[in-house]
Amino acid sequence: MFAKTFGATTAGIDGILIEVEADVSSGLPGFEIVGLPDAAVKEAKERVRTAIKNSGIKLPARKITINLAPADLKKDSSGLDLPIAVAILTAYGILPATHSQSAMFTGELSLEGQLRPVHGILPMAIRCHAKNINEFFLPAGNEQEALLVDDLKIFPLTKLIDIINHFTGKNKLSIAVKKDLSENTIIYEDFSDVQGQFAAKRALEIAAAGGHNILMCGAPGTGKTMLARRTATILPTLSRQEALEVTKIYSIAGFLKKGCGLISQRPFRSPHHTISNAGMIGGGSIPKPGEVTLSHNGVLFLDELPEFGKSTLEVLRQPLEDRKISIARANASYTFPSNFILIASMNPCPCGYLGDNLHSCSCTPTEIKRYTKKISGPLLDRIDIHIQVPRVNYTDLVNEKKTESSASIRKRVEYARQKQIQRLSSYHLYCNSQMNHALLKEFCCLTPAAQNMLKMIFERMKLSARSYDRLIKVSQTIADLADSKVITDQHVAEAVQFHSTINNNI
Repeated sequence: MFAKTFGATTAGIDGILIEVEADVSSGLPGFEIVGLPDAAVKEAKERVRTAIKNSGIKLPARKITINLAPADLKKDSSGLDLPIAVAILTAYGILPATHSQSAMFTGELSLEGQLRPVHGILPMAIRCHAKNINEFFLPAGNEQEALLVDDLKIFPLTKLIDIINHFTGKNKLSIAVKKDLSENTIIYEDFSDVQGQFAAKRALEIAAAGGHNILMCGAPGTGKTMLARRTATILPTLSRQEALEVTKIYSIAGFLKKGCGLISQRPFRSPHHTISNAGMIGGGSIPKPGEVTLSHNGVLFLDELPEFGKSTLEVLRQPLEDRKISIARANASYTFPSNFILIASMNPCPCGYLGDNLHSCSCTPTEIKRYTKKISGPLLDRIDIHIQVPRVNYTDLVNEKKTESSASIRKRVEYARQKQIQRLSSYHLYCNSQMNHALLKEFCCLTPAAQNMLKMIFERMKLSARSYDRLIKVSQTIADLADSKVITDQHVAEAVQFHSTINNNI
């Protein structure tokens, strides 16, 4: 007898509908799964067979064939256990075919028939809704994530026998109810804790307002890491669309907290410098998100930038420019979003004390050159703001007066972002750093004095076309923060200070 039902898996950050077909026929007893299953899915036959037996159901020995369609897509989710079990039970006539063909199922089975939560529920639920399938059966613990999608009937399960009792009418399952489980993390870090460093805080405010990448250079202990970790607190609040994107990514990566609903805080990722290329941009036989994708709509902080592998830094070029990552495999191509703000920090030399007023540098010119050359020119060219972070003087350090809070800075950042959204909404962009050369010509209005200054800077500093565009973008962000309709020479002068500081030392 033949039966069909629906399961789901993920590809990239999207859910994929899987048609699970089961055929039970006479012949030598066996259990085969076809349709490009990976090892976890191949092992499902042992989990499913044992789970059905331990649920008190005895199946006659038959030849069972399971097909997972589309057959050209590799499946790697243990969440296909439940739809495979439902398809088999339907093919044996234990479950009515009408019900199983109008619902989606996902869940990993234990040997005793219990259901375990799986990753990637939110993109699966989105795909379920897009395919006009209104009922979604999943493990208890995953229901609040699925309920982020409206107009879906979510049925949480604890064991396999629950679904048998539900479809046979013995004991109907209850529909899950949405709860307010948004991730409301208490923020302990605030810019008011940072004494001094007014130039660095100004640079980070500009970076947050325009979505610009920033590199901080300074001696050890000057507060670079402390400043970077507080940048996420001045970024604009996540919109619902952005929050859904972040939640999808963390759901697929398995980093979503148990029972959590929508993520409401912007991501802040700080990988160790020993990270591999695949860990940074994603990878694997079936690619999974890397750090650049986990930082989407948030901040990627690279502390001690020259300590990262050169190849690891060079793979950042594409996501910094295109704001997405494309990973090709033999049978498929995957695209991951990577729209993040890069914050990097470094020492000016290997010992860290070049230019420091308290310690003398012990590095030779050759060692300094070798150290700074670890960061290529093209990568530096993609970082809009460069800022020196000097040592905090004693007076600022012991000053008990609280400096400006993150909430106060965020208000200015959100106001500037709102101006950018209004300006760029017709192009589906929302910050200055996303503008291309054509949009700069259309929207960035420079005064004659600003144009003359830019010409002089371009010729004197021998800027590349990319550096010239990024200089205008930073100038436009400074103008937005000042609530100015035009870019003046003062705005350009401040942008130049942030552009040239590190380059002059390197």
